[in-house]
Amino acid sequence: MADPTTAPAPSDPTSDGDAAVSGAADGIAGPPSERATVRRLGERGRYDAATVHAILDAGFVCHVGIRTDHGPVVIPTAYGRRDDVLYLHGSPAARWLRGAKRGEPVCVTVTLVDGLVVARSTFHHSLNYRSVVLFGEATEVRDPDEKARALDAFVDHVLPGRSGEVRPSTAKELAGTLVLALPIDEASAKVRTGGPVDEPDDLALDAWAGVVPLGTAVGAPEPSADLRVGIEVPPSVAGWTR
Repeated sequence: MADPTTAPAPSDPTSDGDAAVSGAADGIAGPPSERATVRRLGERGRYDAATVHAILDAGFVCHVGIRTDHGPVVIPTAYGRRDDVLYLHGSPAARWLRGAKRGEPVCVTVTLVDGLVVARSTFHHSLNYRSVVLFGEATEVRDPDEKARALDAFVDHVLPGRSGEVRPSTAKELAGTLVLALPIDEASAKVRTGGPVDEPDDLALDAWAGVVPLGTAVGAPEPSADLRVGIEVPPSVAGWTR
Protein backbone atom coordinates (compact mmCIF):
# COMPACT_ATOMS: atom_id res chain seq x y z
CA MET A 1 0.00 0.00 0.00
CA ALA A 2 1.14 3.56 -0.64
CA ASP A 3 2.61 5.59 2.18
CA PRO A 4 0.62 8.86 2.50
CA THR A 5 3.18 10.53 4.75
CA THR A 6 5.92 12.95 3.79
CA ALA A 7 8.44 12.33 6.51
CA PRO A 8 11.54 10.21 5.77
CA ALA A 9 10.68 6.51 5.95
CA PRO A 10 12.20 3.11 5.26
CA SER A 11 12.01 1.73 1.77
CA ASP A 12 8.41 1.42 0.58
CA PRO A 13 7.64 -1.43 -1.86
CA THR A 14 5.04 0.71 -3.65
CA SER A 15 6.39 2.33 -6.77
CA ASP A 16 3.26 3.07 -8.74
CA GLY A 17 1.40 6.36 -9.10
CA ASP A 18 1.84 9.60 -10.95
CA ALA A 19 4.49 12.20 -10.39
CA ALA A 20 4.16 15.58 -8.73
CA VAL A 21 6.32 18.59 -9.42
CA SER A 22 8.00 20.40 -6.55
CA GLY A 23 9.46 23.86 -6.56
CA ALA A 24 9.50 27.29 -5.03
CA ALA A 25 6.32 29.35 -4.70
CA ASP A 26 4.95 32.25 -2.70
CA GLY A 27 4.82 31.60 1.05
CA ILE A 28 6.78 28.35 1.13
CA ALA A 29 10.14 27.88 -0.58
CA GLY A 30 10.76 24.22 -0.90
CA PRO A 31 12.01 21.95 0.19
CA PRO A 32 11.99 24.19 3.26
CA SER A 33 14.26 21.96 5.38
CA GLU A 34 16.01 18.61 5.51
CA ARG A 35 13.36 17.01 7.69
CA ALA A 36 10.50 18.30 5.55
CA THR A 37 11.95 16.88 2.34
CA VAL A 38 9.94 14.07 0.76
CA ARG A 39 12.34 11.15 0.35
CA ARG A 40 10.40 8.04 -0.57
CA LEU A 41 8.88 8.63 -4.03
CA GLY A 42 10.16 12.18 -3.85
CA GLU A 43 8.63 13.04 -7.23
CA ARG A 44 5.28 13.13 -5.44
CA GLY A 45 6.48 15.88 -3.13
CA ARG A 46 5.11 19.39 -3.42
CA TYR A 47 6.27 22.38 -1.45
CA ASP A 48 4.31 25.32 -2.84
CA ALA A 49 2.01 27.24 -0.53
CA ALA A 50 -1.04 26.84 -2.78
CA THR A 51 -0.91 23.02 -2.60
CA VAL A 52 -0.17 22.90 1.12
CA HIS A 53 -2.93 25.38 1.96
CA ALA A 54 -5.48 23.64 -0.29
CA ILE A 55 -4.92 20.29 1.44
CA LEU A 56 -5.14 21.88 4.88
CA ASP A 57 -8.33 23.69 3.90
CA ALA A 58 -9.93 20.48 2.64
CA GLY A 59 -9.36 18.53 5.85
CA PHE A 60 -11.24 18.54 9.13
CA VAL A 61 -8.88 16.79 11.55
CA CYS A 62 -5.14 16.98 11.96
CA HIS A 63 -2.88 14.77 14.06
CA VAL A 64 -0.42 16.55 16.32
CA GLY A 65 2.69 14.66 17.40
CA ILE A 66 4.60 15.94 20.43
CA ARG A 67 7.03 14.65 23.03
CA THR A 68 5.76 14.52 26.62
CA ASP A 69 7.15 13.44 29.98
CA HIS A 70 5.41 10.10 29.43
CA GLY A 71 6.69 9.57 25.92
CA PRO A 72 5.56 10.71 22.47
CA VAL A 73 1.84 11.18 21.84
CA VAL A 74 -0.21 11.84 18.70
CA ILE A 75 -3.50 13.66 19.23
CA PRO A 76 -6.29 14.08 16.67
CA THR A 77 -7.81 17.55 16.83
CA ALA A 78 -9.62 20.19 14.80
CA TYR A 79 -7.70 23.13 13.40
CA GLY A 80 -8.08 26.39 11.54
CA ARG A 81 -5.94 28.33 9.10
CA ARG A 82 -5.52 32.02 8.38
CA ASP A 83 -2.92 32.94 5.78
CA ASP A 84 0.38 31.27 6.76
CA VAL A 85 -0.65 30.31 10.31
CA LEU A 86 -2.27 27.09 11.54
CA TYR A 87 -4.24 27.45 14.77
CA LEU A 88 -4.70 24.71 17.37
CA HIS A 89 -6.90 25.01 20.43
CA GLY A 90 -8.29 23.19 23.42
CA SER A 91 -8.50 23.17 27.19
CA PRO A 92 -5.64 24.90 29.04
CA ALA A 93 -5.37 21.67 31.05
CA ALA A 94 -4.63 19.53 27.99
CA ARG A 95 -1.19 17.96 28.41
CA TRP A 96 -0.20 18.16 24.74
CA LEU A 97 -1.21 21.83 24.51
CA ARG A 98 0.78 22.66 27.62
CA GLY A 99 3.82 20.96 26.11
CA ALA A 100 3.45 22.83 22.83
CA LYS A 101 2.96 26.07 24.75
CA ARG A 102 6.33 25.50 26.45
CA GLY A 103 8.02 25.35 23.07
CA GLU A 104 8.23 21.60 22.46
CA PRO A 105 8.59 20.97 18.71
CA VAL A 106 5.45 19.58 17.10
CA CYS A 107 4.67 17.69 13.93
CA VAL A 108 1.20 18.16 12.42
CA THR A 109 -0.18 15.91 9.69
CA VAL A 110 -3.33 16.00 7.57
CA THR A 111 -4.26 13.19 5.16
CA LEU A 112 -7.11 13.01 2.64
CA VAL A 113 -7.90 9.71 0.93
CA ASP A 114 -9.29 10.23 -2.58
CA GLY A 115 -9.52 6.72 -3.95
CA LEU A 116 -8.74 3.01 -3.68
CA VAL A 117 -6.21 1.92 -6.27
CA VAL A 118 -7.02 -1.64 -7.29
CA ALA A 119 -4.17 -3.51 -8.96
CA ARG A 120 -3.69 -6.94 -10.51
CA SER A 121 -1.47 -8.05 -7.64
CA THR A 122 -1.60 -7.54 -3.90
CA PHE A 123 1.80 -5.85 -4.08
CA HIS A 124 0.65 -2.91 -6.19
CA HIS A 125 -2.66 -2.07 -4.48
CA SER A 126 -2.49 1.49 -3.20
CA LEU A 127 -4.40 4.62 -2.27
CA ASN A 128 -4.79 7.96 -3.99
CA TYR A 129 -4.20 10.61 -1.37
CA ARG A 130 -3.18 14.16 -0.53
CA SER A 131 -1.18 14.75 2.63
CA VAL A 132 0.69 17.48 4.47
CA VAL A 133 3.36 17.24 7.14
CA LEU A 134 4.13 20.45 9.04
CA PHE A 135 6.99 20.93 11.50
CA GLY A 136 7.59 23.78 13.90
CA GLU A 137 7.19 25.35 17.31
CA ALA A 138 3.85 26.83 18.29
CA THR A 139 3.34 29.97 20.34
CA GLU A 140 0.43 30.90 22.57
CA VAL A 141 -2.00 33.48 21.22
CA ARG A 142 -2.48 35.97 24.04
CA ASP A 143 -3.92 39.02 22.27
CA PRO A 144 -7.71 38.88 22.81
CA ASP A 145 -8.53 40.15 19.31
CA GLU A 146 -6.24 37.65 17.59
CA LYS A 147 -7.55 34.90 19.84
CA ALA A 148 -11.12 35.72 18.85
CA ARG A 149 -10.15 35.71 15.17
CA ALA A 150 -8.44 32.37 15.63
CA LEU A 151 -11.55 30.81 17.19
CA ASP A 152 -13.60 32.22 14.31
CA ALA A 153 -11.13 30.52 11.96
CA PHE A 154 -11.92 27.13 13.51
CA VAL A 155 -15.63 27.56 12.81
CA ASP A 156 -15.15 29.07 9.35
CA HIS A 157 -12.73 26.28 8.43
CA VAL A 158 -15.60 23.80 8.67
CA LEU A 159 -18.49 26.12 7.70
CA PRO A 160 -17.20 29.14 5.77
CA GLY A 161 -19.01 32.28 6.89
CA ARG A 162 -20.54 30.70 9.99
CA SER A 163 -18.76 33.00 12.46
CA GLY A 164 -20.70 35.94 11.00
CA GLU A 165 -24.05 34.22 11.63
CA VAL A 166 -23.67 33.56 15.37
CA ARG A 167 -22.63 35.44 18.49
CA PRO A 168 -18.88 35.88 19.06
CA SER A 169 -16.98 34.21 21.87
CA THR A 170 -17.38 35.79 25.29
CA ALA A 171 -14.48 36.92 27.44
CA LYS A 172 -15.07 33.91 29.67
CA GLU A 173 -14.97 31.52 26.71
CA LEU A 174 -11.77 33.12 25.43
CA ALA A 175 -10.16 32.84 28.87
CA GLY A 176 -11.11 29.16 29.06
CA THR A 177 -9.48 28.26 25.75
CA LEU A 178 -5.79 27.87 24.98
CA VAL A 179 -4.99 28.84 21.40
CA LEU A 180 -1.65 28.12 19.73
CA ALA A 181 -0.32 29.54 16.47
CA LEU A 182 1.97 27.40 14.30
CA PRO A 183 3.66 29.07 11.31
CA ILE A 184 3.20 27.19 8.04
CA ASP A 185 6.80 27.72 6.95
CA GLU A 186 8.28 24.22 7.23
CA ALA A 187 5.81 22.02 5.41
CA SER A 188 5.64 19.54 2.58
CA ALA A 189 2.79 17.89 0.73
CA LYS A 190 2.70 14.48 -0.91
CA VAL A 191 0.13 13.58 -3.55
CA ARG A 192 -0.76 10.41 -5.42
CA THR A 193 -3.27 10.32 -8.27
CA GLY A 194 -4.04 7.98 -11.15
CA GLY A 195 -4.49 4.27 -11.59
CA PRO A 196 -2.38 1.27 -10.70
CA VAL A 197 0.99 0.66 -12.30
CA ASP A 198 1.14 -3.10 -12.63
CA GLU A 199 4.01 -5.31 -13.70
CA PRO A 200 4.01 -5.77 -17.50
CA ASP A 201 3.56 -9.52 -17.15
CA ASP A 202 0.43 -8.97 -15.03
CA LEU A 203 -1.45 -7.03 -17.71
CA ALA A 204 -2.63 -10.28 -19.29
CA LEU A 205 -4.16 -11.58 -16.05
CA ASP A 206 -7.95 -11.94 -15.78
CA ALA A 207 -8.07 -9.55 -12.81
CA TRP A 208 -9.94 -6.24 -12.75
CA ALA A 209 -7.82 -3.14 -12.17
CA GLY A 210 -8.69 0.52 -11.72
CA VAL A 211 -9.66 3.13 -9.14
CA VAL A 212 -12.59 3.39 -6.76
CA PRO A 213 -13.05 7.15 -6.17
CA LEU A 214 -13.89 8.25 -2.62
CA GLY A 215 -15.60 11.46 -1.56
CA THR A 216 -17.70 13.11 1.13
CA ALA A 217 -21.47 12.60 0.98
CA VAL A 218 -23.47 15.56 2.30
CA GLY A 219 -26.83 14.83 3.89
CA ALA A 220 -29.76 17.17 4.47
CA PRO A 221 -29.34 19.49 7.51
CA GLU A 222 -31.15 18.20 10.61
CA PRO A 223 -32.48 20.96 12.90
CA SER A 224 -31.82 20.85 16.62
CA ALA A 225 -34.71 19.52 18.70
CA ASP A 226 -34.91 22.85 20.58
CA LEU A 227 -34.71 25.11 17.50
CA ARG A 228 -37.44 27.75 17.46
CA VAL A 229 -39.99 27.55 14.68
CA GLY A 230 -39.33 29.90 11.77
CA ILE A 231 -35.52 29.91 11.85
CA GLU A 232 -34.30 29.04 8.37
CA VAL A 233 -31.19 27.07 7.47
CA PRO A 234 -28.41 29.70 7.10
CA PRO A 235 -26.30 30.13 3.96
CA SER A 236 -23.21 28.64 5.61
CA VAL A 237 -25.09 25.38 6.13
CA ALA A 238 -27.44 25.34 3.13
CA GLY A 239 -24.63 25.96 0.67
CA TRP A 240 -22.04 23.70 2.28
CA THR A 241 -19.96 21.56 -0.05
CA ARG A 242 -16.63 19.75 0.20
